[in-house]
Amino acid sequence: MLSFAHPTFLWWLLGIIPLAFLFYALLKWKKSVARSLGDKKLVARLLRYYDARKFKLKFYLVFVALALVILAAAGLRSPKDDGQEKSAGIDIIVALDVSKSMLSQDIKPTRLDRAKQLIRSLTSNLGNNRIGLEVFAGQAILQMPLTSDIGAINMFLPNINTDMVPIQGTAVAQALLTAEAALHSPDKKHKAVILMTDGETHDKGTESAINKLYASGITVFTVGIGTPKGAPIFDPTTGQDKKDKDGNVVISKLNEKELKDIASKTGGSYVLLNNDQDAIDQITGRINNMEKKIIVSGTVGGRNFYQYFPIFIALALLLLIIDLFLTERKPSRI
Repeated sequence: MLSFAHPTFLWWLLGIIPLAFLFYALLKWKKSVARSLGDKKLVARLLRYYDARKFKLKFYLVFVALALVILAAAGLRSPKDDGQEKSAGIDIIVALDVSKSMLSQDIKPTRLDRAKQLIRSLTSNLGNNRIGLEVFAGQAILQMPLTSDIGAINMFLPNINTDMVPIQGTAVAQALLTAEAALHSPDKKHKAVILMTDGETHDKGTESAINKLYASGITVFTVGIGTPKGAPIFDPTTGQDKKDKDGNVVISKLNEKELKDIASKTGGSYVLLNNDQDAIDQITGRINNMEKKIIVSGTVGGRNFYQYFPIFIALALLLLIIDLFLTERKPSRI
């Protein structure tokens, strides 16, 4: 199906309309000038070598060339049937906890930084799959829908911080439901969620969310970010550890029980982020053993399209060259 890469340029075609009126006005003016010269027979004799049809043709050539240049700028294209990359994979949503507790430093440099490092390594090992990215705290936000462009995800990772979600907390249930919506499809397989959090859940409805994901055929792999012993929550604004209303330092602890429960009830597995490579091997090993589907990778920059602008430019140049050498003189008769 034909489409335009830059359809706004098509508005320029409207500019040809006033040019056509100007051309029509010019023709009328030339005729009136010819009539004002005097006797018709005398004028016809003086202009016997002038070809009015060629004059019109030269303008038509310029109009068509201009239209072709505008179409070239608009980027007329059609999809390639054989230009798409196909691979076997699944759809994955990475759900990352960005609550303030992820600033704890029981794993260095912080829980959040280690999780981002893990995502970067995981995406490079899961290149045949479509991956989306979600962040959550007191609410969940889908930051990037499913894509085969792993580079786009990695470019976005440095921008992730604990201020991205205005509502604080750890709404695991909402994170799961947001992931389910992003993965929603008729089939009951080929879908997974990688949930990265310290597991300090502050919302209700987790059990209901788990059941919904299980019914949708979504496998959840949970990654525990932190340690059971826990650590204070560092506040970069004040430069001090967070304290409760009584002035006691708040200790954030990894809730492994919650994460193991989510994974087991959806057919997934739980991984403690201790050694990054071990976590990568465990997650990718399980995902690689899942049943795959055919994924058609969309590429960026028009590489999956036949581009017609060179044809339009070539035709426009040809018409302008013809116009350049076309004279308004009639051929001489011997």
